[in-house]
Amino acid sequence: MVKADNKAVIYRKVPDEYPIPGEHLVVESKELDENLGENEVLTRNLYFSLDPYLRNRMKPAESFKPDYTTRYEVGKTIDNYAVGEVVASKNPKYPVGAVVSGFLGLEEYTRVLANQSLAIIEDARTSKLSLSHHVGALGMPGITAYGSLLEIGKPKAGETIYVSAASGAVGQLVGQIAKRLGLRVIGSAGSDEKVEYLLKELKFDAAFNHRGGNILKSLRAAAPEGIDIYYENVGGEALDAALEVLNHHGRIVASGMITGYNTEAPYAYKNLINIVSRRLKIEGFISDDFSEETKANFERDVKAWLLSGEIVYREDVTFGLEKAPEAFLGLYQGKNFGKAVVKIADL
Repeated sequence: MVKADNKAVIYRKVPDEYPIPGEHLVVESKELDENLGENEVLTRNLYFSLDPYLRNRMKPAESFKPDYTTRYEVGKTIDNYAVGEVVASKNPKYPVGAVVSGFLGLEEYTRVLANQSLAIIEDARTSKLSLSHHVGALGMPGITAYGSLLEIGKPKAGETIYVSAASGAVGQLVGQIAKRLGLRVIGSAGSDEKVEYLLKELKFDAAFNHRGGNILKSLRAAAPEGIDIYYENVGGEALDAALEVLNHHGRIVASGMITGYNTEAPYAYKNLINIVSRRLKIEGFISDDFSEETKANFERDVKAWLLSGEIVYREDVTFGLEKAPEAFLGLYQGKNFGKAVVKIADL
């Protein structure tokens, strides 16, 4: 049977800068073929993750670098990490009624092909935690924060870490984990409200509004003895300031550089020579890079911390597919407060 009313967010046009709702991303109803092939399943989608890296999937073919992901096709539904319920199945691994996480479309229903893998959320109907955490603290942003801080940052008690975009999906976890490990934690965010959240709810030792003045001056004031680790989410002026304030043998964990995602004019860095003179280490990664031991420890630790309330995790939930393109744009304008999630339906 073919359904003609599967509402979806379609990638309509390659953006030059910001992805504009109604121009680059549009909400349309499309046909969905429910005649499943061998080992295929159909999901009814519940939560969808909005992440900064998705902007890189919108680059034109001539400038796209397929280092770790695929490019979106114009005219197709955008996809990313999501949670859904299996409503039809020809795959014995995923029975009807199973709640799964994996790559699904930003749409009401997704036909999952035989070569795609999903993870069953065993406690989906019994856990006290929201299913949305499986695209946030218990999903890609969570393992990004946990794995990269431990394996690349190599934090030691008594050190100082600076986290940019510290109230975001990854930054808020990095800061709280660092506090648990005995570090002094400094964060920056894009509003006074977000700074207050870092200080009062996440218990950062210092925080400042990066829109409120000179980042280097603010960072120096917060870290008069320098920083040992910079957790990089932003790039641009924040990275330049960190390079100036990092102590000898400091580490830069390069998780993202959102300031450069929507412009063709690259930032002119001034302090790169400090990498040489201060013997700094800078390392990028993707979320699949970490050891199996780290992945297992992440699943155990972060889930336990959330359930016990030892860490908190703020989400910015958009309700409904119709509002998803606007929420996606807001991600790059700093409008989201916490992990950006689209809620499509209830379980």
